[in-house]
Amino acid sequence: MAQKPSIPKGTRDFSPDEMVKRNYIFDTVKEVFRLYGFQPIETPAMENLLTLEGKYGEEGDKLLFRIIESGDYINKIPSNPRGLSDAELREVLSFNDEVLDSVISLIKEGVEKEMDPSIIVQSLNVFKDKRISSLNTYLFYDRDNNLRSIEKLNSYFKNLNYRKLRANIIRSIKQTRAGYLSQSNKLTKVISEKGLRYDLTVPTARYVVQYQNEITFPFKRYQIQPVWRADRPQKGRYREFYQCDVDVIGSNSLLNEVELVQIIDDVFTRLKIETVVKINNRKILSGIAEVIGENRRITDITVAIDKLDKIGLEKVNAELSEKGVSAEAIEKLQPILALSGNSDEKIAQLENVLATSETGIKGIAEIKKLFGYLNTINLNTEIELDLTLARGLNYYTGAIFEVKAKDFEIGSICGGGRYDDLTGIFGLPNVSGVGVSFGAERIFDVLTQKNLFPKHSSETTKAMFVNFGEKEEAYCLPVLAEIRKTGINAEIFPDSTKMQKQMNYANKKEIPFVILAGETEMLAQTFTLKNMESGEQKSVSAEELIKILSQS
Repeated sequence: MAQKPSIPKGTRDFSPDEMVKRNYIFDTVKEVFRLYGFQPIETPAMENLLTLEGKYGEEGDKLLFRIIESGDYINKIPSNPRGLSDAELREVLSFNDEVLDSVISLIKEGVEKEMDPSIIVQSLNVFKDKRISSLNTYLFYDRDNNLRSIEKLNSYFKNLNYRKLRANIIRSIKQTRAGYLSQSNKLTKVISEKGLRYDLTVPTARYVVQYQNEITFPFKRYQIQPVWRADRPQKGRYREFYQCDVDVIGSNSLLNEVELVQIIDDVFTRLKIETVVKINNRKILSGIAEVIGENRRITDITVAIDKLDKIGLEKVNAELSEKGVSAEAIEKLQPILALSGNSDEKIAQLENVLATSETGIKGIAEIKKLFGYLNTINLNTEIELDLTLARGLNYYTGAIFEVKAKDFEIGSICGGGRYDDLTGIFGLPNVSGVGVSFGAERIFDVLTQKNLFPKHSSETTKAMFVNFGEKEEAYCLPVLAEIRKTGINAEIFPDSTKMQKQMNYANKKEIPFVILAGETEMLAQTFTLKNMESGEQKSVSAEELIKILSQS
């Protein structure tokens, strides 16, 4: 039996109906981006790992999809610290779950038969000649599965007398695995030099540096493309998803942040999604870390408090403690996280809290100026200062944004911030940028559950000619061509088949108008236009037909 076709976990196929809705989102976003003077670019799906690594923090780097190079790279694998040859290393590494299960069965059988331990050890030599069945098993060794397998061995050995045998086997496996894992970075560099892009911001920074002499600064670009993350798939979180990015690079002005908030407001107003824009500043977060005496742990602090809404204060404090943040610092942090009031009141309280931090005071000044601008603009979107907003990515240095849909339990549907020197890592220092990214997947979920997609799209067929035969086809085709010239989406059913089948086709595709032209219409030089929603139909001329469709 042929294997049932499938796709990788965390990825999706999109039906025509879904694509029409997705393109409605993309078209709306693009229209707003262009309205503010932004122009499109595209970058490759894969980038050199040197471009990607070290830009997203330790957690982000773990989620990079790496691409294996083609060719005979197995011989290039570096020697391991235990001095095993490549063949020996592969033999030991071939103790995957299947082999471990066999080992467990063998030992269990030996124990039940009260065999001498030395005989069991000799029997285990059978596995020495077992070669790895797949190169991928070797290259993509799953450390978590191995540890679970070792735990499985432990459970079998727990109450047995053969402790020495147990210790030897497990120690051998652990030592060899540890040796392999310690060489993983070297191994990765040999077998993989490229990776799928994690986001669109870092590739854009690379693009700006690479083409700095060909672009105009400030560089206002938008980019709508898929990105990939080796994350655990779950509701609202995918391994492949689209981002809709808009960035300004080469300007320090806070007017750019103001414009981005306007873009957010404009996009979600057009999509009819009620949202709240949460704003913070990484300089404020750095100031907080400074005043609580943990300025060297700014990354650990921001990563932890960014999870406050998801895991709660108690678990955030526990994570901070695990990361080495002192109990005294955690205690000092509590009243800061609990600041209440409107944005102006929070800012006033922060000025007292961060009075001794130069960096923190700069962040407050930027926030005050940004909110001052925003208060002069008539926005539909609610704006608030959220001191728990941290945005986990390391490259943010100033204002940070996160947008959430009101009355909808889902993560952020848009986010971003200021990055002062992202291009510096590519050889172009002191070029500041700021941008936000719209999450197409989550926006789609919100629009779907709130039933906010328009009923008919510019991408769907508006009118369909029923096919009665060759003479009727010849009669309809010239008019069909004229209808399309006016920009109306129209089609003719390709086969002269039963009327019911053609009408079912129109119903399933939700085509609002059906046009009939049989012998009666041909003699009168007319067409019968049927409204599929109301059931109403009328006899019209070709000119009237085009006029009605254009106005509908």
